[in-house]
Amino acid sequence: MSGSDDVRATLPWLGIVLATVAIAGCGDDIGSGEGQAAASEEEQTEIVPVPVETVAARRGEIYAAYAGTATLEAFEEATVVAKVGGEIAAILVEEGDVVKTGQPLARLDGDRLRLQRDQARANLAKAERDYRRNIELHEKGLIAAGAFEAIKYDLDALQAAYDLAELEYGYSVIRAPIAGVVANRFIKTGNTIAVNTAAFHIANLEPLIAEMFVPEREFGKLAPGQAVVASIDALSNQQFSGTVARISPLVDAATGTFKATIEMAADKNVLKPGMFARLNVVYDTRADALLIPRNAIVETEVGDSVFVVNGGKVKRHVVRTGFVWGEDIEVVDGLNSGDQIVTLGLSGLRDGADVDIIGETNSADFAADTPPEAAVEVPTTGNGIG
Repeated sequence: MSGSDDVRATLPWLGIVLATVAIAGCGDDIGSGEGQAAASEEEQTEIVPVPVETVAARRGEIYAAYAGTATLEAFEEATVVAKVGGEIAAILVEEGDVVKTGQPLARLDGDRLRLQRDQARANLAKAERDYRRNIELHEKGLIAAGAFEAIKYDLDALQAAYDLAELEYGYSVIRAPIAGVVANRFIKTGNTIAVNTAAFHIANLEPLIAEMFVPEREFGKLAPGQAVVASIDALSNQQFSGTVARISPLVDAATGTFKATIEMAADKNVLKPGMFARLNVVYDTRADALLIPRNAIVETEVGDSVFVVNGGKVKRHVVRTGFVWGEDIEVVDGLNSGDQIVTLGLSGLRDGADVDIIGETNSADFAADTPPEAAVEVPTTGNGIG
């Protein structure tokens, strides 16, 4: 056999050997991949605690309130009109000025009215002299009774004419009918105005009032003297205190509501008529309620619930809630004072899950929102849930 024949005979066997080696190598790679997948699966099954923040349930005071809205209005308002016509000679106040009842606001050119008054006064003086002279003649019987009575009637008529002229001349000064602040000025110096022309608008801002229309089902809860907390949208929800001044005894059959008038005790330089107010009328209070933040409540099919942390795990507690005030809510049943309640990290949290507390609010820092001082004397007249 030649050398070339030997090479051709050897090649098939060499291919078989190489294929066997390659298969063995692939087998090692496959086995290594399966090992890595198994290790990765073990890592994925490792339990990672859920980071949460908690707060301890505490006891404190909470309030029940009826919430409504209204627009602030002035306690009194008056549009001041000219009672006589004429030219504006002087304006004595400007918008924003505080005025008293009867204070002069503007003065008209009253020359014509002054002359008419002077003429009426002269006519009256002449009639009074004639009357006094005829009294003696009447007593002596030198003048008929009818003629003397006619003189007396003429005197009375001239007295009335003078009084009217004096009154009209007095109207040449425009005066404030109520105390308050000048809200608008409609006239300018030099204008000629007619009778009943609007000259000023005055508003009494002490106090401001809000008329809130309340559904009739709430009639038994609201009463005069109850405290009110008002939040003003235009003032970045700054809060002000007020009081229920009066409750209308009638229910509007068309709307099914009754009117509650609220007086605001806040600084008049901050609150203005026309501002939109969100009002909370406090009608009940509980002094020793179990309180938690409202954001700790989770709504479920079986009712409201919270997650309580104990030993690094959470347990779902179904709770019954009561009054709501600000960011706080009363828990009537289902919790104990001091229970650590999850407030942050609730998304995806499950009953029995491991948790890692990364933040805890001190119970001394967690306090129910307290209404202004006016709410301290709120009568506890009911137990409705607000």
